[in-house]
This record gives sequence, structure tokens and C-alpha cells, in this order.
Amino acid sequence: MLQRLLLRQGLAARSAVSRCSSAAPSALRRTSQLQPRAFQNIRPLAPQQAYRCYSTEKPTEKNEKPDAEKSGGSELAEELSAEEGLRKELEKKEKEIVDLKDKYVRSVADFLNLQERTKRDMENARNFAIQRFAVDLLESIDNFDRALLAVPNEKIDSPQSDENKEFVDLVSGLKMTQHILMNTLQKHGLERFDPSEPAENGKPQKFDPNVHEATFMSKAEGMEDGDIMYTQSKGFKLNGRILRAAKVGVVKNN
Repeated sequence: MLQRLLLRQGLAARSAVSRCSSAAPSALRRTSQLQPRAFQNIRPLAPQQAYRCYSTEKPTEKNEKPDAEKSGGSELAEELSAEEGLRKELEKKEKEIVDLKDKYVRSVADFLNLQERTKRDMENARNFAIQRFAVDLLESIDNFDRALLAVPNEKIDSPQSDENKEFVDLVSGLKMTQHILMNTLQKHGLERFDPSEPAENGKPQKFDPNVHEATFMSKAEGMEDGDIMYTQSKGFKLNGRILRAAKVGVVKNN
């Protein structure tokens, strides 16, 4: 009985192996037939659209500088223009300063000149305030000289002067009055000069057209040309200024 069981199991195993071997080619065929259909249902992936990024900035040419250099160049140009503007403004201010300094110096000089001129005018006005008054007195002083010259010195100094005491007193009174008048005028700057008096070297004075007025010319022995030999009227000075030139006679031998 056991042997029959083992025999049956062996036969069953053989039949199973034979079935498997016979079914394998058919399965392979089925697989090969199904495989194309399965792949046919699979659709290939659609090609994805390629994206390219484009720059919005203009492409730089070969001779054109990059944006950074362009920005740097514009900033440099702005700085240079600003510096040029400041330099021109500085030059303008310097010119204004020079003009103002020149005007200031001129104003100071004009003011100083005005001060000096005013001081000089005031001094002249003080020194020559009596000029007109002195000119009016010159004729009176000349009359004193004419009156004294009209009396000869011999009559005054003669032994008979005691008989003419009143006449001598009159002459002395005229001289005293003239002396007091001249001293008073001299205090105010009026001086009288006589060209007939000898110079410091003892020689006659020379004719000077600035202080002398020649009324006539004549020959004179022992004197040189241009010497003053006679005084017709004495001259006057007021604080060094010629108030009236002296009228004189001048020697002219040739």
C-alpha cells in the first residue's frame, strides 16, 4: 500500500513537471505579445519648453564701458564740473576782494589826503586871515616912510635941534608909532624886507624876480650886473608868502 502511494506521488510529480515545461513557451509567447501593447499605452513625455533669460539692459559695445565704469565716469564728471564751478566762484570772490581792497586803500588815501588838505587849508586860513587887512595897511606904512624921509637927518641931529624941539618930537613920535605898528604886524606874521640892505656876505643883494620888481635898470660903478642899487618901496611877506614885491632899481652895465 505504501508502494502504491509513493508510485502515485511520483507520477503526479512527473505530470506536473511536464505541464510546466509545456506551459513555459506559451507563457513566454503571451508575455512577448503583451509587452508591446503595454508599452504602447505608455505615452512619451512631452518635451519641456526651454526658457532663456534675456537682460533688459542694452548690450555693451566693444568701445562702450560697462555700467559701473559709466556710473563712475559720470560721478567723476559731476565732481569735476562742481570743482570747476567752485574754482570759478573762488576766482570771482578773489577778484571782488582785490577790488574791495583797492577801493579801501584808495578811500583811506583819499581820506588822509582830505585830512592833510583840510589841515593845510585851516593853517593857511589861520596864517593868512589878515592878508587883506595887511594889504590895506601897506599904503599907510609907506606913508610913514615917506614922512620920515621928508625930514633930513641933519636937521634932527644938528645943534640947533633944541630950537626945533617940537619938530624933533614929532619925528620921534612918528618913528615910535611906526615901530609899534611893525612889531604888532610882525606878531601876526607880517614882515618887511629892504633889498637895499647888504646880504650876509656883505655884498649887494641880487635881483630875484620872485621877490623883487624891477622899476628901472642903470649902470653903476663898482657893482655887478643884477645887483640891486636902489629901493623905491620895500617889500612885505606874510608868513613866508610874498604879500608885495619890493620895487627896486637894478644894475646893468652891459
